[in-house]
Amino acid sequence: MSSKTLDKFLNDNLAELKANGLYNEIDPVQGANGPIIHINGKNLINLSSNNYLGLATDERLKQVAKDAVDSHGAGAGAVRTINGTLDLHIELEKKLAEFKGTEAVISYQSGFNCNMAAISAVMDKHDAILSDELNHASIIDGCRLSKAKIIRFAHSDMDDLRLKAKEAVESGQYNKIMVITDGVFSMDGDIAKLPEIVEIAEEFDLITYVDDAHGSGVLGKGAGTVKHFGLQDKVDFQMGTLSKAIGVIGGYVAGKANLIDWLKVRSRPFLFSTAVSPADAAASKKAIEILMESTELHDKLWENGNYLKDGLKKLGFDIGNSETPITPCIIGEEKAAQEFSKRLFEEGVYAKSIVFPTVPRGTGRVRNMPTAAHTKEMLDEAIQVYEKVGKEMGLI
Repeated sequence: MSSKTLDKFLNDNLAELKANGLYNEIDPVQGANGPIIHINGKNLINLSSNNYLGLATDERLKQVAKDAVDSHGAGAGAVRTINGTLDLHIELEKKLAEFKGTEAVISYQSGFNCNMAAISAVMDKHDAILSDELNHASIIDGCRLSKAKIIRFAHSDMDDLRLKAKEAVESGQYNKIMVITDGVFSMDGDIAKLPEIVEIAEEFDLITYVDDAHGSGVLGKGAGTVKHFGLQDKVDFQMGTLSKAIGVIGGYVAGKANLIDWLKVRSRPFLFSTAVSPADAAASKKAIEILMESTELHDKLWENGNYLKDGLKKLGFDIGNSETPITPCIIGEEKAAQEFSKRLFEEGVYAKSIVFPTVPRGTGRVRNMPTAAHTKEMLDEAIQVYEKVGKEMGLI
């Protein structure tokens, strides 16, 4: 018999989430996650994936993944530190270091794992972390795991960062102080002020950490936010994911050789979790090679992103202050955001609503993620649906 206490906790809290428009329904996709997806037998223009460059369904990646299964098997078979490090993992890490312009790279099973691994391997209870208030959940969890003092600074507010850095240094109570930020903020699409952050870090000898999950493949001609600003030699930790623009799964930290050596002997997800599969490692490497050879996909992504932005803005939607292809349509009230998303679905557009706690209360939104794989015709059709539903709901 199950616990009555647990049942009451679960049922009460699930009912509350549903009543407040905060309960998330999961829609299984039938088939590949491309620009058009199939859900419940319905064809939908897909504006919700992180597959920025369309590489998740790229034939070149699929082929090398199949070849890797034939040559290396379905799984790595062990953790990296025993005998789960295959030649494919080493090749991927070398290619990533070349791509990011750093001495070395360590790869992990996911971007989330990177933040859980790397922050806690370097920071501890005697340290402090200055963290942007809109940083991703995985950064927040990685900071908590480290047991360091977490000092939040106002979003991209450099005066507040400088003030809090000065206070932390002058208190004399911390051995090390880190400043950590997303490169591109995933809910609003704005870019971190990295040149100013680096300047403040140099003034106060702060360790610098950039989570570039949404910047890699998107900024810096594909190499990311740090490369976009030419700061490869100034940022200590460059974290990236292989599951968004790269189109596969996994994550990595790029930096100096001694940092990567330390993470290999002290970061727990590396030590205690099986390595990504041979197919994932091979496909990720192929994606990086494609990005290094040509900016065609990167350029198409930006062209499509700007096209969708212009269309939605002309209709009168609030698309916030996005500086990247990430295009939020900010509705406000949570239930209205969910209803808007539901009506888009009914009209043939899949754009998932994002509500609290992913974004602050009262800023419920539909987040659009145009990709390099979308055609102009698809985007035109999506814009027409937005106009119809927006007018119907009195949003524009």
